Amino acid sequence: MTDAVQPLLDFSLLDYAAVPWFLLCWAGYAYFADDSRFGKNSMTHLMQQRRLHWMEEMVKRPNRIVDTQIMTNLTNGATFFASTTLLLIGGLFALLGATEKAISIFAAVPFVEKPTLLAWELKVLLLLVIFIYAFFKFAWSFRIFNYCSVLVGAVPNDWENDPSAFETARCAAEVSNLGARHFNNGLRAYFFGQAALAWFLHPALFIIASTWVVYVLYRREYRSRSRKLMMKYLKKDAEKS
Repeated sequence: MTDAVQPLLDFSLLDYAAVPWFLLCWAGYAYFADDSRFGKNSMTHLMQQRRLHWMEEMVKRPNRIVDTQIMTNLTNGATFFASTTLLLIGGLFALLGATEKAISIFAAVPFVEKPTLLAWELKVLLLLVIFIYAFFKFAWSFRIFNYCSVLVGAVPNDWENDPSAFETARCAAEVSNLGARHFNNGLRAYFFGQAALAWFLHPALFIIASTWVVYVLYRREYRSRSRKLMMKYLKKDAEKS
């Protein structure tokens, strides 16, 4: 058997099934929640509508200190996760440098088979790819929220006589929604990163964890208590208007 084929034997058939299932769960849920017609019923879509309402109300306020504070909070959230993700990436690189020691410690865990050197490194590399992706999403979200802050500052105060005020506010809302989408993608990477950790224990557990993450994300977007409260609020708001 050639040396090129030998490394492939470091994984079982269940491992080869677990990784495509993991990617299918991630990509499938991302399409379902972000691009399909079912995404219009999600909590994320409801918040997109609220951002537009927020920006339209912001135009009419003589003092926009509250709005700038909200933008600061959004920017700080993206900054926090971007910084945290960098620490995680550094830790994973350090883990790659101590692979043999990590394997020896991991082998002492009950009911867990000792992984090969190649298998361990590939599992760590998968986590690295996930969190590098998350970092880029959070960093770009931070930049977009900064763009939105500039647009908020550019909204004319004399909204009654300047028709461009509402146009600028709607543009700021759309930019804010784009930043929130990238931020949500970064958070989603964190969720699926937790599922990838299960691969270190067993590929079957990896499959179960990937499926469980999809269920948790779906539940929070479409069946959560916060969504029910938001729908109740929107219903009352519609009745008033």
